[in-house]
Amino acid sequence: MNYIVMDLEWNQSNTGTEEEIAVLPFEIIEIGAVKLDHSGFALGEFSELIRPVVYPEMHKITSRLIHLQTQELEKGATFTAAAERFLEWCGEGEYMFCTWGSADLTELQRNMKFYHLTPLAGGPIAFLDVQKLFSLAFEDGKSRKSLEHAIDFLELEKDIPFHRALSDASYTARIFTGILKKKPEVLENVSYDVFWPPADKASEIKVRFDSYMKYISREFDSKEEALGDREVASSKCYLCCRNLRKKIRWFTPNGRNYYCLARCEKHGYLKGKIRIRRADSGRLYIVKTTRLISDQEADKIRERSGHAKEMNKQRRIQKKSR
Repeated sequence: MNYIVMDLEWNQSNTGTEEEIAVLPFEIIEIGAVKLDHSGFALGEFSELIRPVVYPEMHKITSRLIHLQTQELEKGATFTAAAERFLEWCGEGEYMFCTWGSADLTELQRNMKFYHLTPLAGGPIAFLDVQKLFSLAFEDGKSRKSLEHAIDFLELEKDIPFHRALSDASYTARIFTGILKKKPEVLENVSYDVFWPPADKASEIKVRFDSYMKYISREFDSKEEALGDREVASSKCYLCCRNLRKKIRWFTPNGRNYYCLARCEKHGYLKGKIRIRRADSGRLYIVKTTRLISDQEADKIRERSGHAKEMNKQRRIQKKSR
């Protein structure tokens, strides 16, 4: 399998009107990529400028950051032509996208949809987030540092400017090759781009990692429907696959994320976390993670649950008083 290490640069609205943002928040103006084989050997490069249509005037921050002027972009290709050439360059064989962070693959698919191009896939796409892998391989596994920080950490040569698509893809490829050689086991930690959520229940994502389980649901019409789904609401031990009775039912401290606490007699406490996401269609889908936690972490969940109940009680009292 090959790896397509990709980086995109994009422009955005200078006015920031809701109408423009709803149509296309970020318009891709440059695609850069490096193709690596299974061992990290470079097989080729791709680089192409794209002539902007939705936002023909460069945003001042974008122009200052990536050192591109409108006059240069006017000579670029249409997005459709550039995207088609890029995907042809990727090849027909098996490959996996690699990006620094999680945004590029989403924006590529959003721009493809805007121009009515055939989707890359009919659902979530597995890819490698090199920023996350760098943290897992060399730091705490939680922090997300800049591309330049990773280059300095690994003592790699900085011989080309940052903030252009091909150069950032090249730097990302160097970091990825270093991970591949020194810490290849972290490559098991794949990420999923969910611009297109699972189409139905049969294609929902359920994947187990070393220390947690991830579930990505199909779309629902409402939060109530999603949280009422049996699979969404369930708690299972990802080590022994037992259905667990919850010690603390699902609760939310902020209306966005939901938590629960369950206990497996064999493996201990498990924390469930539900994040409610809005798909490009406007409907909702669920990303649920389940992980083993310590007794001390379980106590913190109990404290958060108690605090959330008290806050809800206060809100009810305030509502009645009005």
